[in-house]
Amino acid sequence: MEIFTFGIIGLVVLAIVTIAKTATIVPQQKAYVVENLGKYSRTLRAGFHILVPFVERIAYKHSLKEMAVDIPEQVCITMDNVQVGVDGVLYMQILDPQRASYGIQDHVFAISQLAQTTLRSEIGRIDLDRTFVERNVINANVVREVDLASDPWGVKVLRYEIRNINPPRDVIEAMEKQMRAEREKRAVVLESEGVRDANVNRAEGEKQMVIKQSEAKRQQQINEAEGEAAAIEAVAAATAEGLRQVGSAVASPGGHEAMQLRVAEQYVAQFGQLAKEANTLVVPANLSDIASMLALATTVVKGGDDEPEPSRSSVSSADSEEFAL
Repeated sequence: MEIFTFGIIGLVVLAIVTIAKTATIVPQQKAYVVENLGKYSRTLRAGFHILVPFVERIAYKHSLKEMAVDIPEQVCITMDNVQVGVDGVLYMQILDPQRASYGIQDHVFAISQLAQTTLRSEIGRIDLDRTFVERNVINANVVREVDLASDPWGVKVLRYEIRNINPPRDVIEAMEKQMRAEREKRAVVLESEGVRDANVNRAEGEKQMVIKQSEAKRQQQINEAEGEAAAIEAVAAATAEGLRQVGSAVASPGGHEAMQLRVAEQYVAQFGQLAKEANTLVVPANLSDIASMLALATTVVKGGDDEPEPSRSSVSSADSEEFAL
């Protein structure tokens, strides 16, 4: 009875061990390659699987996630014979676990070495200055070449990124001097262009100022001429109107007497003004004969042809005398 009990317990333990060895759970984004007596049998995807005991076994386990592989720094020689240290990162993903298991022994190492050799080849085709501005071109070329070589291994190369490009110290100093010279050159050119533009703008401003001043002066002269013409015209019109009114007044009754009185007043006022302005005064001999002056003015107003002869002075035969005031 005890022997039977121990036998049952042994069978249960054996069954448990067998199930533990044959039952397999594959995680998400994982793939297991199963061999049947040393030969490829199938690929297990995510889920629960049962293997044939003592016949099938899991030979390889692969991750189907995208992997980032560090490409160590290596020395590359550019077309202009400058040594630079270049490192990068390679991104790849396993698409076919079977080919990744049996197509190559270590696909990560192989792809890493292939990326290094391809990078050296790409760097050797360009000059040092272009390596800094053509990173995208270099990355695309490395991805294309490595992906073409890794296709039989069931691995897809997604992208490659250059992290650092480290030229020698003396080359860096020379590049810094070159960049400094280029900056100074651009600064001098920009400064000269600024001075030129300033001079052009100043000259253009002076030109416009001269033009505006000449136009303003011309307009001023036009306005002054028009003003003087208008003033002369107004004075002439006023004078003509005054003369017409004087003529009308003279032709009216009592006009001759008023005109004679006005002439006499102006006659006396003018001689009085002359006496104030100078110490010596020359007067006509018939200064006291105001009646003759009135008669002469009346004749001029009437427009007659017969002029009255002025009375002669009995004081002297001379027409004028000089008095010292």
